[in-house]
Amino acid sequence: MPEHFIFLSICAFAAGVVRGFSGFGLSAVLVASGAFLVSPKLIIPAAQCLEIIASISMLRSVWPDVNFRWLKPMLIGYFFSIPVGVAALTYLPGPALRLMGCVVLLLASSALLFKFRPNFKDGFGLRLGTGLGAGFLAGSTSLGGMLASVMLFAVELPPKALRATLTLLFFFSACYSLTVGSFTGVTTRQTFSLALWLALPLLAGIAVGARGFKHVSVENFRRGVLSVLSLLSVLGIARELFR
Repeated sequence: MPEHFIFLSICAFAAGVVRGFSGFGLSAVLVASGAFLVSPKLIIPAAQCLEIIASISMLRSVWPDVNFRWLKPMLIGYFFSIPVGVAALTYLPGPALRLMGCVVLLLASSALLFKFRPNFKDGFGLRLGTGLGAGFLAGSTSLGGMLASVMLFAVELPPKALRATLTLLFFFSACYSLTVGSFTGVTTRQTFSLALWLALPLLAGIAVGARGFKHVSVENFRRGVLSVLSLLSVLGIARELFR
């Protein structure tokens, strides 16, 4: 049994609830909470393993709603930028990277929450750029999903399509991140061991979150998810400032 197992199980359950409801936030919740007691270099790759488990558990239900026009360019961006993010996690100061990412995400999610919508032109360039930025954050700070979700909200993708597209995106990006991490030493046997211990509480949380998604209106979904994004950003900033 891993050290701090009960605490990490509670974190994994909470991460599962958020993931099952919104389609993202698993890594952000788990890392923001778990990193108080566990090294980010252990918890971040373990979160990537759990992203794969979560995506597989949700894949059948979300597949019909995936927006492939957004998914494909984002995957191209992830392919090129995840190795850069993993290298940054290995060689650059992690706290500074995470603090920077949380500040950017707090500003973006708060702006959307208060109805300030930037005039982005939806096209291949925006989708590819989202993939590049989110891939870097995914590899270095586990915040990539939050950036991708902010951009999908900014172009007003419907909730079902947003949730489904992010679910598939995280499956491919997590597989890729773990593969890159195995060559840089970030992914280890301990990574998979911790993920297996946390899989059950995670899946229990996903079941709870998915049930909540079925009964929520579009506006309440938008308000709820953006509020979660803002809260996670604040928690991330607080963690880095007061550790």
